[in-house]
Amino acid sequence: MTIQAAAETLVRQRLSLSPTTLHADQRPAREEDAYALQAAVNALLTGTRLGVVAGHKIGCTTRVMQSFLGIDSPCAGEVFSATVLRATGAISRAGYRKLGVECEIAVEIGRDIEPRPEAHTRQSVAAHVGAVMAGIEIVDDRYKDYRALGVHTLIADNFFNAGCVLGAPVTNRRRLDLSALTGLMRINGSEVGRGTGAAVMGHPFEALAWLANARGMRGQGLRRGEFVFLGSLVETKWLNAGDSVMIEIEGLGEAGLEVSD
Repeated sequence: MTIQAAAETLVRQRLSLSPTTLHADQRPAREEDAYALQAAVNALLTGTRLGVVAGHKIGCTTRVMQSFLGIDSPCAGEVFSATVLRATGAISRAGYRKLGVECEIAVEIGRDIEPRPEAHTRQSVAAHVGAVMAGIEIVDDRYKDYRALGVHTLIADNFFNAGCVLGAPVTNRRRLDLSALTGLMRINGSEVGRGTGAAVMGHPFEALAWLANARGMRGQGLRRGEFVFLGSLVETKWLNAGDSVMIEIEGLGEAGLEVSD
């Protein structure tokens, strides 16, 4: 099977909400193959109702999510413009297979981060951050059996991402110690989990540096105006029609999501 055929399969399954799976001979065997297939998938998706790539997500940057998914290293995906909501978003449960949410710190890139010979560090990428936000990543377990598919196929399919809600941008972030900030999630008014920024690889900007280096190895940068979700402080929570979600991150504010039928 060609990479194009595999990409067309993943795109068709995502848009139709049919269970996502690939035949064994279509599944990427290596990480580099996974991101090559992701690029082919996303090139096709940009011509659909999902719009263009507007940002990025990083999964499995915290122990809670590594344990939850059984995956021990970060994985990146891309987020499409038509799936981006602001402040308090509203979605229909009917548009997802198994709808979930995560509580995250997100950043807006204020200045391009280009590939470079030396590794990006937490300190070097910090200078490129224009704003920090509280955010809800919207995820969808689209998979017939994600454990059987394997991590490389999940990467090719943008690693569960189905959209996001971005809170108000905070530009005076230097007054904040992001690693010390506590984030919490409430569903229908009841707290369902909390965590701190330090859970994200010791400091959220370590995740941003990881993404900058991973993309740099593929000759890609991060562009001004794009956003990056850095990893969930709280284990994924699954939603039903009628649910109301609110996340709050100390010093960064809130983001909300309402789910209709």
